[in-house]
Amino acid sequence: MGLAGGMASPIEDYALLSDLRTGALVSRTGSVDWLCLPRFDSPSAFAALLGDARDGRWLLAPHGAVDDCAEGFAAAGADVPEVVGRSYVEGTFVLHTLWRASGGEVLVTDFMPVGDQRASLVRRVECLAGEVRMRQELVIRFGYGDVVPWVRRHTDEAGVESIVAVAGPDAIVLHGDRLPHAEGRRHTGVFTVSAGDVVDLELCWYPSHREVPPRAATGARLHHTSSYWRDWAKALPAQEAYHSIVQRSLLVLRALTHDATGGIVAAPTTSLPEHFGGERNWDYRFCWLRDAALTLEAMMTHGYGREALQWRDWLLRAVAGDPEDLQIMYGLAGERQLPERELGHLAGYADSRPVRIGNGAVAQYQGDVVGEVLVALEKLRNLGGVEDHFSWPLQKALLAYVERHLDRKDHGIWEMRGEPRHFTHSRAMMWAAFDRGVCAVRDHGLDGDAGRWEELRDRLRDELLEEGFDEELGSFTQSYGSREVDASLLVLAQVGFVAHDDPRMLGTVARLERDLMDDAGLLRRYRTAAAADGLPPGEHPFLACSFWLVEQYARSGRIDDARALMDRLVGFANGLGLMSEEYDTVGGRMAGNFPQAFSHLALIRAADAINGHAQPPL
Repeated sequence: MGLAGGMASPIEDYALLSDLRTGALVSRTGSVDWLCLPRFDSPSAFAALLGDARDGRWLLAPHGAVDDCAEGFAAAGADVPEVVGRSYVEGTFVLHTLWRASGGEVLVTDFMPVGDQRASLVRRVECLAGEVRMRQELVIRFGYGDVVPWVRRHTDEAGVESIVAVAGPDAIVLHGDRLPHAEGRRHTGVFTVSAGDVVDLELCWYPSHREVPPRAATGARLHHTSSYWRDWAKALPAQEAYHSIVQRSLLVLRALTHDATGGIVAAPTTSLPEHFGGERNWDYRFCWLRDAALTLEAMMTHGYGREALQWRDWLLRAVAGDPEDLQIMYGLAGERQLPERELGHLAGYADSRPVRIGNGAVAQYQGDVVGEVLVALEKLRNLGGVEDHFSWPLQKALLAYVERHLDRKDHGIWEMRGEPRHFTHSRAMMWAAFDRGVCAVRDHGLDGDAGRWEELRDRLRDELLEEGFDEELGSFTQSYGSREVDASLLVLAQVGFVAHDDPRMLGTVARLERDLMDDAGLLRRYRTAAAADGLPPGEHPFLACSFWLVEQYARSGRIDDARALMDRLVGFANGLGLMSEEYDTVGGRMAGNFPQAFSHLALIRAADAINGHAQPPL
């Protein structure tokens, strides 16, 4: 990808770095193409992912490895430097990329320091053998590629130089021994390293009204960051199968968490397309109640009690206030204003427009979200979690909210932008909300009107079996009066509305396999051409849905089918264990925002079902 144009790397070629406040995406060829500073939901400083190099990036690679340089090397018959190894240091988000060039080998270590008082990205170059020329290109563009900063050389009191870029409230300083030089509206440079040489570079964001932060020692921060991630990862009990991918999935959930607030973003990116060249491009850098609840469940069932309580507290703070103001998603600290707008100056990933920031679905009513929350909090109680003067009264208020909206149609779990309907999944989650309220009183001795909740629960059950199940099809349906099916119907067994081996559930599975499964054996969410979701048809299989099917297979006795599908799905992770939202089985590539928390959450559930660690709901 040259400065003048070219699209970003394939989604699966990116690695995630995280400092528990924001995240960077680094391509296989050494280009940081996406980084929002200082938070996941801040405007980006590097946005080449959604355009080209002119929209901001930081390239660090052997000279001749990428762009027009690589073409020139090949034309001259010279060996083009190549990546011969790329991995995280085990149990961490410290990235190692091993390059082999004609003159030697270099190891590039990329990481974002955890626990720092500043938002930084550190890149270390170590020459392992011979002599290698390294190329650097730095293009800083604040405001999602729209704001060109004023860049200058800065000299501190000790006479050490750095590069400072300032625009409005944002400032970035680049520290290092081998700084690039101005060339038009970018900074470039080539430097040579010989065996034993170590070169450190640090890019640090700071508020522009403050002093330039001094350079910090790389070695101590690398050690601290590596130790933090390894200590966190080793708390996971050994899994019978799929241990490494479950561990990486839990690490991804942690990496997508803003440590100070406890909020978890659905993904660190916006507008990576569900359909290449289409308009199903959404901003996922926010905290969905559904994802927060499922993350809470994943953490508490795998030994991370402190994190589970942190997410519970975020969730309760976010929804606190008048229940009528309940939203399906919030900002990292519980912000409620998330207006959606389009960025016309960005070309979009693979020419997929529009690029959006904010999310208009925040204004939707989705009837399932309270059920998601109360199911997770009931599981927390079952594992010994104690309610307090804040948490249980708030849950009772949420149950009252569900009752007041009992007959209201909604937009469903997939945030359809068509007319509201009575979605079967949403109604089942309302059933689950009242069911867990009854359990809280009857099983845990909490105060509440269990009789009333039981009455509403049973009313919903009768309604669902009458309106949401089609006797002729032998299947639950996507919504009342529809003959379409939806992968979210698999959740009905997960929350105990029906047993996994109930004939009605088995009939639904057979219908899903017939109507929604593609040639590679993966499930689509629903048939977009028939769903009237307010958007042009076309998307790829949603990975979480196929992981739900793994769980259903395992819990209904189809263990061989469960393992076969699980192995296929795990194979769609990239070499670093990261998964996107969807997978294009025809093109053999990832699609949608990346890495996607929902995919990793569903993967963990599927592995638990196969391993038998997590018992099915009663």
